[in-house]
This record gives sequence, C-alpha cells and structure tokens, in this order.
Amino acid sequence: MHGSRARVDELLTALRAGAAGLSGVDVAVCPPFVHLAAAAQHLAGSSIVWGAQDVCDRNGEGAFTGEISGDMLRDFGCSHAIVGHSERRHVYGEGDALTAAKLVAALSASLTPILCVGELLEERELNATEMVVERQLLAVIAALDDVRTLARVVIAYEPVWAIGTGRTATPEQAQEVHAFIRSRIAREDEQTAAKVRILYGGSVKASNAAELFAMEDIDGGLIGGASLQADEFLAICGAAQPG
Repeated sequence: MHGSRARVDELLTALRAGAAGLSGVDVAVCPPFVHLAAAAQHLAGSSIVWGAQDVCDRNGEGAFTGEISGDMLRDFGCSHAIVGHSERRHVYGEGDALTAAKLVAALSASLTPILCVGELLEERELNATEMVVERQLLAVIAALDDVRTLARVVIAYEPVWAIGTGRTATPEQAQEVHAFIRSRIAREDEQTAAKVRILYGGSVKASNAAELFAMEDIDGGLIGGASLQADEFLAICGAAQPG
C-alpha cells in the first residue's frame, strides 16, 4: 500500500527505461489495483509485464463488493497475480483453502499465480519450516486437477521473519527450503519440479541478490521494499541476468 499517482508514474517510467538494458531476465511488477491502469500505460510494449497483488477466489461477475476478479485483471493486461502473500495470510487471516481457491481462479483466468509460502519466526524456531511449507503447498496441489499444472505457477518462498525486518535468511538457509519445495513437488511429478520457478522473497536487495540468485534452486526474487526504488530494483534485476 505505497505510492501516489505521481510517484508511481515516476517509478514506472524509470523502470521501463532501465529494463531496456537487461537481457535474459523476466521482470514483472505488481502495483496496487488502483495503479494497474498506469502500469498498462507506461509498460505496454516494454519488456516488463505487470500483475496484481491479490485476486478474488471467484471469476465472472457477481455481488462480491470490494473484490477484483481475474477476468478484470486480464482486461487491464495483467499476466500475473500474487496469492497467499504472508500479509494476506497473517494480517487478514486468509487460510490455505482460500489461497488455493484464489490460485485456481487465477489459472482459470489465464493468469500466472505467484504462490507465496513461508513460516513465521516461532515456526522456524520450532523447526517446523518444512512442515508449514509442505502444508501450504499440498493445499494447492489438492485443489488442482493435475499436479503438472504447477508448471504454470511461480512459487515464492518468503520466510515471514525476514520480510520488512531487515533480517535475511542466509543463501544457504534459503536454498535449503527451495530445495525442499522442489523435492516435495518431485515426489508428485519430477518434470513439473524441474520446470517450476521458485523465487526467494525475504528482504532481497542489491547487496545480497547475486549471492542469493547463485543458489541452485533459487530462480529469482519476489521483491518488496526495494522495488519502490528504481535503481535498487533494477540492480536486483541485473543480478538475475545469466552469466
């Protein structure tokens, strides 16, 4: 929940200009709903795609005041939608079943869901990280008709204790969970596990991005506060470039 019209216009203009110098990296931005029109205006024809920070668990039209459907998002040129972000789960009480329903709705609207999974600090201290992440992941797998559909989903591991706190999981800690996610999917289908993109989302910044992205199972980042600064965000994108 950041940004005025003027500030968002300035940020998108800078990102479009900076992204022209990137190669071999996919970049998406997910502004608040009210700024999606600005994203469509500023980013159309660029290498950057745009998505939403949330999506309704129902498609079509209906009496669901305050909700935004995947079909509406597609109408604004969105290609992605975040589901299950830790703030949706822990601030607004959205459970695994609702998150799974939102993911299915996003897929049915031809959006790419960015599924967030991750543990609280107390869960990590109880050595429950894998149990929590597996529970969140299996709720989605159970909602899909075919586990191979996960290849159309981007998964973002976000340790809740490392979001907006300045604390960051070490590259080794992040890799351990990413490897667990991929191995758990491989138990369902190995080809899908090899295809799915798994991003890290926990206080990623320009100073630590390259080290994180060098890990075998970390395919990119879900960037929070650093995405509000064009130079910082573009530096992170640059760190994800191959070679």
